[in-house]
Amino acid sequence: MESFQLDIDNARPGPCHLASASQEPRQDWTPAAKAVMKQLQDRLARDIARLPLGRTQAGPHALTSLILELPRRPNAIAQLPGTQFQLLHPQGDGLRAGYGLAAQWEAQGSDRLSTLARVTREWPACWEQGDPDGTGLRAFALLGFAAAPEPALTPEEHLPNALLWVPDIALRQTEEQAALIFSAQQQQGRASVHARWHRLLEDLIPGLFAPPRRPALVTRVAAEFTEPEQSQWARLVEQALECIHAENLQKVVLSRRLGVKGSRSFDIARLLDVLAAVFPSCQIINLRRGDQSFVAATPERLLHLRDGRVAVDAIAGTTSHSDCEDRNLALGEELLRSEKNLREHGFVVEAVAQALASSCRSIKIPRQPRLMRLRNAQHLWSPITAEINPGTGLFNLAEQLHPTPATNGQPRLAAHQWLRAQEPFSRGWYTGAAGFIEPDNSGELWVLLRCARIRGKQAELFAGAGIVAGSDPGAEWEETETKLAAMLTALRFA
Repeated sequence: MESFQLDIDNARPGPCHLASASQEPRQDWTPAAKAVMKQLQDRLARDIARLPLGRTQAGPHALTSLILELPRRPNAIAQLPGTQFQLLHPQGDGLRAGYGLAAQWEAQGSDRLSTLARVTREWPACWEQGDPDGTGLRAFALLGFAAAPEPALTPEEHLPNALLWVPDIALRQTEEQAALIFSAQQQQGRASVHARWHRLLEDLIPGLFAPPRRPALVTRVAAEFTEPEQSQWARLVEQALECIHAENLQKVVLSRRLGVKGSRSFDIARLLDVLAAVFPSCQIINLRRGDQSFVAATPERLLHLRDGRVAVDAIAGTTSHSDCEDRNLALGEELLRSEKNLREHGFVVEAVAQALASSCRSIKIPRQPRLMRLRNAQHLWSPITAEINPGTGLFNLAEQLHPTPATNGQPRLAAHQWLRAQEPFSRGWYTGAAGFIEPDNSGELWVLLRCARIRGKQAELFAGAGIVAGSDPGAEWEETETKLAAMLTALRFA
């Protein structure tokens, strides 16, 4: 596999980067952890009395949240056993993390997003938030879904097809402040909610204010399988090109799965640290259920919705990155002039514009794509914005935009059907989407790229390449090698 150099000493994390706390045996509480815990215990005992709990007539969608500012910023992203998630954008929105399960809703099938939308439609009226410190921060839920609405074909998949997840305790951290957000269903009793929050705090606070971590040896990582094999990949590319030449497809995105095994269990906390340091402009995502984690370091935002405006990233067209600045600039200029890559990018821009046309106005599309420079690749990028029409929400937009030609192909249905018939494995959540949604139904979703599904010493990595007229099987294989190398190298430091 093509090597990917990781320079930890020179990698510059963004301002919201945190050294993560691993699942090592609990050490003595630090003075900071003790002080924060004492304050939170006192405040919870006082402020929980103000929350609308014990409302037996409240519906299952009625929630309440208490937002308490932390007296000091955490120095770690706590990794606890069990159910949790982290959404980290070091140079962007900061950190959103969730621990425990206050409420969840699952769905699958062609109406999966509309099913979940019915839950959130009630939230503006029935999700009550208390913010006694005046932080201005908001409660949030995790929203995510798999690549396709059909159930996963593999029993190893640990995530449901589509998921709406309100954590018991969430952490929100920006450059300026940090707060814990306690959430519960209104129909639950005050005493049981208080006890649940207190138990979780006892695990969470030592993790957020952990002592400095000890250095770790590099993990040896060995490949166990790749699917498809390179010869099968070449045949699939040729079959795709035949369909493109017959004008049945304009583009299709083929993906690969790489299975690896580490010399020890992968440390998710260290992995998040490495990804945040090396890819500070990407969204770092960890979704953990049971004993598995799904981790992504994605550059592609599916949508951001707030105050009636939506922003979408159109990303397609890729070249390599060079440590030589002159060579890197030359590669970028070549990408901006590449007829094949500009055509591939144009399919995505056109599809996004068409998807937004029925529900938005004042759609603004750059005349030419920009370069998105990452540490292992460069992409063509067109940021697109629009104003949404009345009645349009985050779920409508997600359904219209996903899957994009950047991960599926064009035309959408024909590409999806071709992939279902030809791709040798189920993608699961790879090329799906995940992000957050707030009580007023604003939020953000990111396409799940540069992914790994991790369980102990085992990991499955995913990457893909867009096939259009003029694609070369060998060049597309090398593109996937470069994409896989980013996560593969990060795992060696986990």
